[in-house]
Amino acid sequence: MVPRYSRPAMTALWEPEARFKIWFEIEAHATEKLGELGVVPPSAAKALWDWWATNPVIDVAAIDAIEAVTKHDVIAFLTWVAEQVGDEARFMHQGMTSSDVLDTCLAVQLARASDLLIEDIDQLLAVIKRRAFEHKLTPTIGRSHGIHAEPVTFGLKMAEAYAEFSRCKARLIAARAEVATCAISGAVGTFANIDPAVEEHVAEKLGLAIEPVSTQVIPRDRHAMFFATLGVIASSIERLAVEVRHLQRTEVLEAEEYFSPGQKGSSAMPHKRNPVLTENLTGLARVVRAAVVPALENVALWHERDISHSSVERFFGPDATITLDFALGRLTGVIDKLLVYPERMMKNLDKMGGLVHSQRVLLALTQAGVSREDSYRYVQRNAMKVWESDGQLSLLELLKADTDVTAALPPEQIEEKFNLDYHFKQVDTIFHRVFGEA
Repeated sequence: MVPRYSRPAMTALWEPEARFKIWFEIEAHATEKLGELGVVPPSAAKALWDWWATNPVIDVAAIDAIEAVTKHDVIAFLTWVAEQVGDEARFMHQGMTSSDVLDTCLAVQLARASDLLIEDIDQLLAVIKRRAFEHKLTPTIGRSHGIHAEPVTFGLKMAEAYAEFSRCKARLIAARAEVATCAISGAVGTFANIDPAVEEHVAEKLGLAIEPVSTQVIPRDRHAMFFATLGVIASSIERLAVEVRHLQRTEVLEAEEYFSPGQKGSSAMPHKRNPVLTENLTGLARVVRAAVVPALENVALWHERDISHSSVERFFGPDATITLDFALGRLTGVIDKLLVYPERMMKNLDKMGGLVHSQRVLLALTQAGVSREDSYRYVQRNAMKVWESDGQLSLLELLKADTDVTAALPPEQIEEKFNLDYHFKQVDTIFHRVFGEA
């Protein structure tokens, strides 16, 4: 975790105090149910909860000191709790194994992290929607292969992003459900020394589903799916960030990141206004995606249990969720304050002498009885003249002077094919599909 790229709420989920608090809740809830089942005295759970009610402070340093001797984190924690609670603490962890605590805790942390990330996406969606409707009919040039293609609107660009992040939200909700499972099944997952009712009780208290079969560890295909989903969301962040970066290039300059008073763009060149936030988002997306392959490799564990996954997850569990949380917040700010330049969009759209209307003329010629091959040849030979003139010539005027074209289409029909509004006649349809509004 790098403080520069983290936010407090998400970071707090991964602090040692938060982890040990969840461990305590798992142990206390399990002891509570064991008391109801008559396996341990009911007073054991009461002693735990009474201590927690009056001493809700975790001494991380003391636990770490014990672990330095035991070389086992869960045993160190249980030892420390026993020192605080007294004799009744001996009934903690009855029939349980360390993975019951560690895996269930990780499930809680990932579920809570998911909730924060879903909130982040909701905030991003709200901002994208506002900008989409603001620029619903703001004409701009659509590009394929980086080359001018046909007109679109800036609102459609935002609508596309809205639809994409709506899918991201749906995937994250599904991934949360997949990873939020509880395992309190004991050594090698057979429940030989603990009743399945304990698992059900702990799961209910912590808002988790029960793991149908845990083999001592929760199967890591669940975690692989979760982190793969985070990787997809990171890629969607990067896609929109790259769009902003391209639009801010000097040769394009159709939109740019907000540049605040007093901000500096370069230590050497005072004129610079660089897309630093979106470039940063490209880098952060790489960090999140870096968790995907290790998560996939964690699926193949030895037999019923090994810990080859453990050290890896201690890195990318916090890093991926904290980084993605920060990135979503940063992207929301970028889109919220994005400077959009409709006049520059129109200037760029008109830059190439009307070439963006070539398809309409092609289609009109075919509908007028000209073969597609000839129609393409007539339009292309004029379009290439405009291209080679760097837009100084007009496609409309060249076509009106081409006798092969005018033999099929009178000048007024050719002129009609250069109507910009034609390209936006289905914008309402697309917006209705994306936003569900009239």
